Amino acid sequence: MFKSIKKSILKKINKRKQFFLFKQFISSGDGSFEVNWKNRFIILNENTSKTEFDRHYIYHPAWAARILSRIKPTVHYDISSFLSFSTIVSAFIPVKFYDYRPAALSLSNLDSNHADLTQLNFDDNSIPSLSCMHTVEHIGLGRYGDEIDFFGDFKAMKELARVLAPNGNLLFVTPVGKKNIIQFNAHRIYEKDFVIKRFEDFGLKLVEFSLIPELAEDGGLVIDPSPKLLNQQSYACGCFWFTK
Repeated sequence: MFKSIKKSILKKINKRKQFFLFKQFISSGDGSFEVNWKNRFIILNENTSKTEFDRHYIYHPAWAARILSRIKPTVHYDISSFLSFSTIVSAFIPVKFYDYRPAALSLSNLDSNHADLTQLNFDDNSIPSLSCMHTVEHIGLGRYGDEIDFFGDFKAMKELARVLAPNGNLLFVTPVGKKNIIQFNAHRIYEKDFVIKRFEDFGLKLVEFSLIPELAEDGGLVIDPSPKLLNQQSYACGCFWFTK
């Protein structure tokens, strides 16, 4: 604890030294910027040898975007996935985004509306291109203001299968690990085969499964990972491509 505090203090002292070193160059500038220590906004932890990122949330939208580039839908529906996925995809494909807490987005080719994933307001067999990524594991745990419901994830999966059109594509992402676990009130973690079996029971079949392992040395997006690699995961990210 003391070492951590000491390290933080030393970093701040170093930043102050850097500021006054930087300020020495002001005379050679054109006066366009005010440079004053009182305006400081010190960032301490980004001087790293590599850019750090959340493996789940960088790789899974990349996985989904690559599939959309292959299937080329005329319009894509997304239910509560990472916002930047819908905003970027909408530059190329019209996107209809829905969330329990709708986002006030204003972009061409992008509609944003409310939806309750346990009772979607869409007709049966009506959506040909659908995604719901890193979302279902939260349903029913109350984290986002939704009602407590032990079977919330089951209801959500059933609804996704219900509204998917015949021959349609569902891109589904959720945490995966060695066994089914609920870490209340954050999320659930699922066994890969449990997810597949549940959607098969709802009339869907798996097209592709990709794993985002916990450790970078095990790969980025691993298509059809080995049972051995899957068995080493406690909180990895599973990317499931289903069709109906």
